[in-house]
Amino acid sequence: MSNPSSSWVAQFNPGDRVEIRSRDVGFCGSWYAGTVVRREAKNTNRYVVEYDQLYADESGEKLLQETLDWVQLRPPPPPPEKKVQFKFEDEVEAFYSDGWWEGAIIAEHSGGKFAVFLRGFDEQIVLEEKDLRLPVQWVQGKWEPRFEQVQREKENSNFSKEVMKFTQGMQVEVLTDEDGLKGAWFAATIIEPSGEDKYLIEYLSLRNDDDTEFLREVIRACNIRPCPPEIIVVDGFKVWDAVDAYYNEGWWVGVIAKVLINSNYKVNFKEYDKTTFNQAELRPHQDWLNGKWVVP
Repeated sequence: MSNPSSSWVAQFNPGDRVEIRSRDVGFCGSWYAGTVVRREAKNTNRYVVEYDQLYADESGEKLLQETLDWVQLRPPPPPPEKKVQFKFEDEVEAFYSDGWWEGAIIAEHSGGKFAVFLRGFDEQIVLEEKDLRLPVQWVQGKWEPRFEQVQREKENSNFSKEVMKFTQGMQVEVLTDEDGLKGAWFAATIIEPSGEDKYLIEYLSLRNDDDTEFLREVIRACNIRPCPPEIIVVDGFKVWDAVDAYYNEGWWVGVIAKVLINSNYKVNFKEYDKTTFNQAELRPHQDWLNGKWVVP
């Protein structure tokens, strides 16, 4: 939860349903359902709360109560206005071990299940869609989407599809619709405009069926972007990092799942099975949004 301004303090009443943010070692970043029992004292902003699913004893007969600062409490998040279609790379909160934990989807499985990497546990687990929700933050009494959610909504709207004008000879990257290559970005050169918001491009690595020359295609402008700026990675990647991996002549979006020896990494992808890459085959993932490069 973002820190509200110092002039605003949340007020809770006995019986209010809340979510409780833990600061205990091993539980940081998680939210647990509970109920406000009472204010600690008349002129304080501390509250006695009772957890729904955490117990004070090993027998599980007495629910745990704690006295906490108001900044560790928030109302339960409202349900989404429409059904959320979760997908690979989405930032989520996942219900696991009696609480909601921050994570990211690193693989999609059949039957509406998803592999999620949980920061608090430093591991991945498979969860059903019902156990996932989009992360939101409660700021000065109002619910606001997290940055990642705003970015996702822009990507799914025409707002993020502003048409950029490209010039002849410009080096670009192209998102292709070819079977087996969907989702990857390929280096190309702008040859010339070809109709409204379309360009004839020539790939730098893909060749035609006869292997006599580099492949040329007409591509919509919304599937073309400038080449991303180079980001030097000094200390290597770490688990959870979003990366692009060079494979089959293109750059594929993935997530670092495990750090191996000799600057090698296990990377999880949606589109294909190859998982192990050397650092030289990876680059930090960047998104081209509204004419700017954004690092997730």
